[in-house]
Amino acid sequence: MWDISFRSTVRSGRLRFTEEPRTAVRFPGAGERESTSHSERRHLPERIVPGRHYHDVTVDYRLGTRLTPSPVTPGKELP
Repeated sequence: MWDISFRSTVRSGRLRFTEEPRTAVRFPGAGERESTSHSERRHLPERIVPGRHYHDVTVDYRLGTRLTPSPVTPGKELP
């Protein structure tokens, strides 16, 4: 089970990029965590060609993150 999960679907009849997109997923903050993200594309390659038109595009995107328990030190109280 994830503490935070997100799912999104984007569809386009026609899509064109003027330049190659730069993407990044970050989970900033304090605490150890376990995270995942994944996308599935239809009619859109992993590396796009700037200026090319792509038709009937669908991108499904999912991410999830959860805090992982910190190890407990014997004799130390939890906050």
